[in-house]
Amino acid sequence: MNTVYRLPALGEALPLTYARFRAAGPVIPVELPGGVQVWAVTTYAAVREVLEGDDIRFGKHYSHWAALRDGQVPGGWPFLPLVYGEHMLMRDGSAHGRLRNLLMREFTAERIEALKESVAKIVDSLIAAVVAEGKVADLVPSFAEQVPMAVICELFGIPAGDRARLRSWTRTLFSHEATAEETHLAGQRLIAFMTALADWKRQEPGDDLTSALVRDQNDDQLSLQELVDCLYLILIAGHETTLHMIGHAIVGLLANPSQLTLAMGENRWADVVEEALRRTPPVYGSLFRYALADTEVAGKQVFEGDALLLCIGGSGTDPAQHGPLADQFDITRDQKGHLAFGHGPHQCIGAPLARIEGEMALSALFNRLPDMKPAIPVDEIPYSPSFLTYGPLSIPVVLNNSS
Repeated sequence: MNTVYRLPALGEALPLTYARFRAAGPVIPVELPGGVQVWAVTTYAAVREVLEGDDIRFGKHYSHWAALRDGQVPGGWPFLPLVYGEHMLMRDGSAHGRLRNLLMREFTAERIEALKESVAKIVDSLIAAVVAEGKVADLVPSFAEQVPMAVICELFGIPAGDRARLRSWTRTLFSHEATAEETHLAGQRLIAFMTALADWKRQEPGDDLTSALVRDQNDDQLSLQELVDCLYLILIAGHETTLHMIGHAIVGLLANPSQLTLAMGENRWADVVEEALRRTPPVYGSLFRYALADTEVAGKQVFEGDALLLCIGGSGTDPAQHGPLADQFDITRDQKGHLAFGHGPHQCIGAPLARIEGEMALSALFNRLPDMKPAIPVDEIPYSPSFLTYGPLSIPVVLNNSS
């Protein structure tokens, strides 16, 4: 009888869990909270194989999941709000392509470039607030969380006063410590907020992404549900992941002063971002791909309707892809391609914006506060209670600010 691995593993840090899964095999049976059984795809090669099979061997829409159709997944399962959805992340084939093309038409390089000035102002104001905190500050709630939420609200045309509750809802959705009632309520409130936002922008359009998508909806290119689901997706993907990317990069630099010296001396902030994404991707586990027919992944038989959890985190430190020192944070590394933003037809369209946010935020932070040090040992930094998105909850630092 095959060993069934459990996720999360009580008392074990998530990177260690995913490394243990990878050592057990490229495709292993895993039991998620609530007794839900899936396959975990653990190695770089196997994860990439599945991603390359999107729309051919694997689908993303929940209707493909045999256990869900058969009633084996509890109706109150906490992660169902992340599984359900008609946004492009959960659509397949031409339905996915239509939504992706519409969104890419509005989420343009020009719109992202125009955000740079706003990003710079946001970052500068947040750093000023960090400095004003005094000698010690926590860079997660005061900086890493604030940068992407402020940027995504700027992109959407959302007032600053709504940022805190939006962050509260996204935090709840990804936590494996939240109850089913809490996650479903957070999902409902987020959908209701996005519906109200679309109604507001229909009445008072502006020069923002929400208004542009509302125009597409008015032109019958998007249904109301598709519009709201797109807003929901971009908010979650554009905030929850970027905050962890920034947090991981800060920890990586604080734990490796020689790497920080190199980044500052040679302006290698793009390399810092890529190494943080590779070694500690913000999406550690990706829900779900479903087998469209009986098939094999890395030589392992999976059956039509089976759900596959993609262990992006384990793929990032796979020695077979990234070498024997894959666990080390090294911005001089010859990057061989990471999967933090996915691969294939579902590759993240927000990657350019995330990279810009990361580079600008990290450069400004460390150039303004080059002498700050961790206030606690970096191996005591707490991390988010989630096997999906993973990042530091708190990064207390001593600022050593002389100016």
